[in-house]
Amino acid sequence: MQIHIHDAGSLKEKRMVIRSIKEKLRSKFNVSVSEVDNQDLWQLATVAVVTVAPDKNQVESILQNVVNFIYSNFPELHIDVSKEIF
Repeated sequence: MQIHIHDAGSLKEKRMVIRSIKEKLRSKFNVSVSEVDNQDLWQLATVAVVTVAPDKNQVESILQNVVNFIYSNFPELHIDVSKEIF
């Protein structure tokens, strides 16, 4: 997912927001989360969320819950989500 952090004025501010998102997702949903691109841009982050489950429906449910959680807990962020399920 691409996250636009409009209020970030420095890499430090951006990293604080991304760190908060990563920690909350890891603890609440037991998923792996990593910033995978745009590490040097102040207001843009590309974050990958990965999970493993016995079936596709469960994976889709977990990922949808992650997206819903981010939208409801970080309404100030503009988020563009894309999913790949294997």
